[in-house]
Amino acid sequence: MTTISQRPGSSPRQLTRAADRVSFVYLERCSINRDANAITAEDADGTTHIPSATIGTLLLGPGTRITHQAMSVLGDSGAAVAWVGEHGVRYYAGGRSLSRSSALLEAQATCWASRRTRLEVARAMYRMRFPDEDPSGLTRHELLGREGRRLKDCYRQQAELTGVPWHGRRYVLGDFTAGDAVNQAITAAAQCMYGVTHSVVTALGCSTGLGFVHSGHELSFVLDVADLYKTEIGIPVAFEVAAESQEDVGARTRRALRDRINKARLLDRCVADIRHLLLPDAAVDEPSSNAGEGRVLLQSDRAVEVPAGRNYGGEVTWRRSSCSPSARWACVASSPAGCSRSHQASS
Repeated sequence: MTTISQRPGSSPRQLTRAADRVSFVYLERCSINRDANAITAEDADGTTHIPSATIGTLLLGPGTRITHQAMSVLGDSGAAVAWVGEHGVRYYAGGRSLSRSSALLEAQATCWASRRTRLEVARAMYRMRFPDEDPSGLTRHELLGREGRRLKDCYRQQAELTGVPWHGRRYVLGDFTAGDAVNQAITAAAQCMYGVTHSVVTALGCSTGLGFVHSGHELSFVLDVADLYKTEIGIPVAFEVAAESQEDVGARTRRALRDRINKARLLDRCVADIRHLLLPDAAVDEPSSNAGEGRVLLQSDRAVEVPAGRNYGGEVTWRRSSCSPSARWACVASSPAGCSRSHQASS
């Protein structure tokens, strides 16, 4: 009999790509366990099996109990797990990276470390949200002002389109019922979008805290990415739900948003958009961004990375590469064992 601890973990190639996963699954008032490589949700109505490798984000609401075995398989499959309050209003915890490569994380840190490139990424995000405007040359405060006006316009347009009365955005932290039906729907949609984008950000191995618009919060980059789709998906769905009925707004918003996200292939877009923002010149379908096996490298001089697991205690010399004397340098490292290897870098 095979025990949980003896079951082999999934290799990166066996895992479902981030773009191909179900956007999110919300569970409440149930017990969650493991059955082989699936999780089970058991409540008074019975038991539901959910393949763990197909989940982008698992949102655990009030009344949920989850076993160590279930968390083990979710962690192995790279799913993001979030503990949330009722209706998803509060966000408590997040998951683990599906990626084995640090390429996007390093690119994110590089872009974030410079005020100039940080502003460039913020402008690129604004351009993604509102392609009819050119944010080139705008300061950060000007970007915030324009975004605020566009959001107000979006609220008014959706109110006119759906016939829902609109008296402004009203949200009381921690009190989901404080606002009217449409404000509750907007809040529920926003929280679900945060869960979805959190799963993509962590699956790609990016830092959730290094934001380009938001700052000072552990989920700053998650909020940045979620806002890319606020006026296109989140707000329209919220107004449509509020126009249908004012009953059970939170649950109906989550279901409607899930359907819209799947129809729009939002996870696929999130992956592509994050890669475009952080690595605009990279290949579109680089395997390492999803489930590639990251190589462990060591940082040397002249921006060269050399293989780990090798002794570099011998002489290390730099010389012009014979293949391109004008533009390349070659690092020739000889280990004590007599192994010699050449690594090239741009001059």
